[in-house]
Amino acid sequence: MDFEDLLSAYLSWDYDMVMATFAAPGTWPPPPAPTTAPARRLRDASGPIAEHAIWSATTNEVLAKLGLSFVPGYLWGRAAGLGDPSVEVVASAFGVYLPRLVTALYDEARRQCGRAGFLAAREEATIASLHEILGDADVAGAVAVLRRGVEAADATGRPLYAGLRSLGWPEDPMGQLWRACELLREHRGDSHTVAWVAAGLGPAAVNVLTELWLGMPLGLYTAMRRGWSEADIAAAVAELAAQGLVAGAEITPAGRDLRDHIEDRTDALEQPVIDAIGDDFEPLVRALDDWSAAIAGSGAFPPGTYPLG
Repeated sequence: MDFEDLLSAYLSWDYDMVMATFAAPGTWPPPPAPTTAPARRLRDASGPIAEHAIWSATTNEVLAKLGLSFVPGYLWGRAAGLGDPSVEVVASAFGVYLPRLVTALYDEARRQCGRAGFLAAREEATIASLHEILGDADVAGAVAVLRRGVEAADATGRPLYAGLRSLGWPEDPMGQLWRACELLREHRGDSHTVAWVAAGLGPAAVNVLTELWLGMPLGLYTAMRRGWSEADIAAAVAELAAQGLVAGAEITPAGRDLRDHIEDRTDALEQPVIDAIGDDFEPLVRALDDWSAAIAGSGAFPPGTYPLG
């Protein structure tokens, strides 16, 4: 598939089409064993809440009325906190994606809908959707604990986190729960970028290494979800093979060690958040697990998936 065909596909996918792709055989490998690392446990417990604006049918219906199909709506949702930067800045922040795909989708999203109207519509719809699923859940205590973690999270070198934090907090407690989880998601994502860049990997290479680390077929996620071409993937495989990190379509022990190290370094960069949460960690994770399970059970999170960073 050439770039123009790829871009056309990304622009045409609606919410139902994207959700259906996660049900396709081989799209996602079996989940790994449950983690004991606190930072990863927090990531997993908060993920469906943090990503509710991405996966809520209600939010996607509202964005579709603004002219945004799924992928431009996803990208604009994460980039809007940055303000109105150049496309090159946005592509840099979305480090694992093909840069020219990001710039094309970002331009299209801004053409369809202005930033202020987009942010207001997305927030209102997402909060309404959370209320519909979680009802009258008492989230105030969890929000207070999560905000301690957010306040301890350093914004240095973390553009998506810093941009989102600049938007402030919704007035609604359910919105504050979403915003807190979303902030921690972006902080970890930015930390993950810091970790793989420091390990000397390029964006296509880290995608390929992650696929093989997880047991995915070579190139599947890198091409379908991140936009890299067959030539890009072949070059990444050659780069990784020269370093002894892959052999053919398999990850080597050295490659697995490096990818484990990147995840461990990401956890270490999130440790100030865990320290700030302190003794409230276990009850917080239990509450988040329950709410996230309710969200997933409602269909507002892709079935059988788990985070990649």
